[in-house]
Amino acid sequence: MKIKFFTIFATLFGLIFMGAFRNDDNSNVYNSTYSFFFKGYENSSERLQKYVQSGINNEDSLRDLIHQARMDLKTLDFWFRYANPIQYKLINGPLPVEWETEVFEKYEKPYKRIGSGLTLAELALNDNDTQGVIKYIGSIHSALNHFKPDSMSGLFKTADHFAFCNRLYILNLSTLYTTGFECPDQNQIIPELLSMLKGVRTIYSAYSKTYIQNPLDDDYLEKYDACIRFVENQPKNPQLFDHYTFVSQYVNQLYRLHSNWILKNDFRSKSMLDYTINKEAKSIFDKEIYRGQNTKGIFLRVNNQNDLTKIEQLGRLLFNDPLLSGNLQRSCASCHIAEQGFTDTTQGTALAFNHRGKLKRNAPSLLNSEYNHLIMQDGKHLTLQEQALSVITNPEEMNCPESLILKRVLSCKTYKTILEDLSKLTPQAPAPSIEHVLSALTFYYSKFNASKSDFDAAMELKLDLSVKAKRGFNLFMSKAQCATCHFLPLFNGVKPPFVGSEFEVLGVPDDTAFTRFGADSGRYLINPSFETLFAFRTGTLKNINRTAPYMHNGVYKTLREVVVFYNEGGGNGRGLNISNQTLSSDKLELTEQEISDILVFLSTLNENYTIDKQPIELPKSKNKQYNDRVLGGTY
Repeated sequence: MKIKFFTIFATLFGLIFMGAFRNDDNSNVYNSTYSFFFKGYENSSERLQKYVQSGINNEDSLRDLIHQARMDLKTLDFWFRYANPIQYKLINGPLPVEWETEVFEKYEKPYKRIGSGLTLAELALNDNDTQGVIKYIGSIHSALNHFKPDSMSGLFKTADHFAFCNRLYILNLSTLYTTGFECPDQNQIIPELLSMLKGVRTIYSAYSKTYIQNPLDDDYLEKYDACIRFVENQPKNPQLFDHYTFVSQYVNQLYRLHSNWILKNDFRSKSMLDYTINKEAKSIFDKEIYRGQNTKGIFLRVNNQNDLTKIEQLGRLLFNDPLLSGNLQRSCASCHIAEQGFTDTTQGTALAFNHRGKLKRNAPSLLNSEYNHLIMQDGKHLTLQEQALSVITNPEEMNCPESLILKRVLSCKTYKTILEDLSKLTPQAPAPSIEHVLSALTFYYSKFNASKSDFDAAMELKLDLSVKAKRGFNLFMSKAQCATCHFLPLFNGVKPPFVGSEFEVLGVPDDTAFTRFGADSGRYLINPSFETLFAFRTGTLKNINRTAPYMHNGVYKTLREVVVFYNEGGGNGRGLNISNQTLSSDKLELTEQEISDILVFLSTLNENYTIDKQPIELPKSKNKQYNDRVLGGTY
């Protein structure tokens, strides 16, 4: 049987079934709706398992059964991802092996999680891997037990769960459901999206009948219905789908309306996996939507504006002061130049301490660094303050022993006075400490993160982008496959619910001729495993136009070279042999015009931040040998 027949039948039967609810007690409608959708998926999953167990004798029939199970799963996705995302990955996981790099890594070591389910089964089918298909289908049943109606009844007792299921669903409309992130068949992306949109509309109706004290607002439902009509009228080819209009005119507007509704009803999430999301944010592209880092450090509870200004001014001075380097010649601003996007665009990698060769990695931009849970390109550090200390004390970077940092700073009367004043704000540390120094640094440069881009403004309907930029964004979300790693809204590796960072193996060469592969083991140095070898954290594309050169080793001088690298399938696509490359080695077949459009779109991600003027002079030290230092450093 073909998918189209199954889908039409399921839709018609669903409508008839919902009609039968009219004489029921409304308090049962929501639970009954869940049970109905669950039974539909359970049946299609059982048909799939029986077919696989009986022996795979027709690839087309198997593919149809997988597609039907995916369609039936799409509506349940609304509940599953929020209720138990761990078990959901056994039903429809995107990766065969995934190292958990969630925010909880700040409290426990990373651990390996084995993926399974429909996406991996279809990928195995594409690779003619019969045993893989059997393995990935076989684990679905046990995971599904966690979502049986009886198991979910506790979640459904109050309306709160619905609010946060729906919030995550809306966020994923802009990240996962339209990009092909976990849909192996490109032809299925839009049909699955439409099926999901309509299924969730049924959930909305059941919700309002059951939780009558907190019904969805009419303006939200009107916008949602308009969203369904928009998708119905779009081409089914995801490369022709108008992602720009979909996200700006519908998804982000739905998020705004839903956020207002959450606040109005004072809903509270009980999940431990979405606590980073700020429910005060009214737009997906609000820079306050989530935070991965505490930029204030030890000053976390300081909120008085005058005090915050003092902390920022201290950080500004310290950021430009070579006092923090062993040879008094290098400051933070030496490698993170404000006018150059807080990186150094003049060289692939910076000079090592005392000009002893070059560092092996490119200096990353500090802009938007607070939106990562793990810091550095290999995820080595858990906090910005820890990262700052590491750079200051690293023998190859600033080479200042930790024991000297505070001693040097306090030798300057200006710094000593400020720190003594600010330490009164931190009862947990009432005397000046190295934590005060590090926290002032991170708080200073984080102030530039509040700035927004033209693209952000366009998504909030405050301006319109050029036709080329819109085409570029649509390519970014579809044919170019960029959005399957660089997730909205920060275009980094942190996807909703914003608790984990993605690490990818791209096969970046040491030279543009691809004669050799880099020796930098990346994430493997922190968490040794086959999957982590040569893996690096997916960085943000915000301000990407300003932050050349590119890649962890600075091998590419232009953004066009980077796009061409992806277009050719990364290192494997150019003939290197990287057995664990996560980037597809298939060529994207982007045309010159399409590459040009993508570059125009990327330029709209430049943020409009104001650059501070450097301090006029540095504080004098009572140690006279410190007073010859140069503002900003000499190299």
